[in-house]
Amino acid sequence: MLKYILKRLASALGVLLGASLLLYILVINSGDPLGDLRESNADNREFLMQQRIEYMELDQPWYGRYLGWLAGASRCLIGQCDLGRNINGIEVSGLLSNAASSTLRLVVLATIIAAIVGIAIGVLTAVRQYSGLDYLVTFLTFLFFSLPVFWAAVLLKNYMAIEFNNWIAAPHITLGTSILIGIIAGVILQMLLGGSLKRRGLTLVVTAVFVPLMLQYSLWLNFYRYPQMGPAVIVVLTGLVALSATAMSVGLKERRVLYPALITTALVLVIYYASFNLLLEPNVWVLLLGLILALALPAVIGRMMGGRLRKAAMSVSMLVGFTGAALTVIDHLFRAWPGFMKIKSRPISTIGSSTPNLEGGFWDHFLDNGTQLLLPTILLAIISLASYSRYTRSSMLEVQQQDYIRTARSKGLAERTVIFRHAFRNALIPIATIAAFDFAGLIGGAVITETVFGWKGMGEMFTTGLRAVDPNPVMAFFLVTGTAAILFNLLADIVYALLDPRIRV
Repeated sequence: MLKYILKRLASALGVLLGASLLLYILVINSGDPLGDLRESNADNREFLMQQRIEYMELDQPWYGRYLGWLAGASRCLIGQCDLGRNINGIEVSGLLSNAASSTLRLVVLATIIAAIVGIAIGVLTAVRQYSGLDYLVTFLTFLFFSLPVFWAAVLLKNYMAIEFNNWIAAPHITLGTSILIGIIAGVILQMLLGGSLKRRGLTLVVTAVFVPLMLQYSLWLNFYRYPQMGPAVIVVLTGLVALSATAMSVGLKERRVLYPALITTALVLVIYYASFNLLLEPNVWVLLLGLILALALPAVIGRMMGGRLRKAAMSVSMLVGFTGAALTVIDHLFRAWPGFMKIKSRPISTIGSSTPNLEGGFWDHFLDNGTQLLLPTILLAIISLASYSRYTRSSMLEVQQQDYIRTARSKGLAERTVIFRHAFRNALIPIATIAAFDFAGLIGGAVITETVFGWKGMGEMFTTGLRAVDPNPVMAFFLVTGTAAILFNLLADIVYALLDPRIRV
């Protein structure tokens, strides 16, 4: 495996070298970097032209400039990148650092959401092949996949930002709208849960009654301006996750998995009260330490109590711990929301990645960054979600036709075990390729999204450099995206070997 990885890395360096040379030649021949100054009537035009020539080293031959860039870029291997200066004399390394952090914050979250939701939908539709749910999801995924990015972005900005900001000033939901939402939710839920016709009808009726009541009750509480959760809701939701995760993995009869999950639920309540004052005004390191503890402690509990099912017990307990930690953070965000609304009365912004000169504490800035991230993340996620769901469905259907799946069913194994323990793992092999290329592609492919939403990220740096015939920012963009594509492709191959031991041979 080590020899294989080294060979792949060596060939990857050759690909990067050839591609970088081709891109550099194309950029420097795409226009005149001094064109705007040649047409200028400024008195200091000659000085400005000479200054730009110095910044961009235009007095050197193109191959000398390229070799200079290559030498600076190669120093990234020792952590001392020198990517030159842009057309205004600003160090490109600093611009790249800011742009990459902005884009990665957007891309990582969108990719994670799309992968989790898309794979879950793909598995569900494969199990319910040719059902109403399957047809509905197929229609929606093709719809999302074919959406023009700029048009969908405009719709999101109008309805989820401008209209929502108008609505949140005085929240209201009419009774008729509440009933319509309840019926739609009931139809979707009965399709998800399935079962007999009687069970589907009962699910539809209960949901169609419960949802409108909860919507009107939330208006009465003024929940949308003063949201609240509390420890009781956190424990109930965490307990439901513990029960559902145990049922889906090994079944509720396996006490070696169920008991560690329920103990973790109780531990979430203890940690909630123990950390309450600390989380009133935390920092990033406090949250990171809390996340580590939320995964480490349940893992220890699951390992100690799991016995022969320790792996399943550890996985379920860690999921429960992570859920409890996430709900605790959401609870503190709810508490900070009214104060944030006083600072920023229109919370969902349509432009930029953060609000400049925003006052307030840690949670106010957390909410500001989150609301700025909301719209572009939704846009990128729903477009990527279509690919994940379709590929997962296709892979699951193919795997379910294999002999070992029929053998597992004929041995009397529970359908849950057949799907998640035998079929799902093998179905993930082609999905690993999609995830790797999707993440690498989104880093370079969020150009339109960043332009529409005014994000100062990798896409903005690329388009600005290209318009100005400035090769250094474009090459910095290529360095990140090209390296990401190659490394994630290599990572996908390594994941293959982890998922299927036969591939190692």
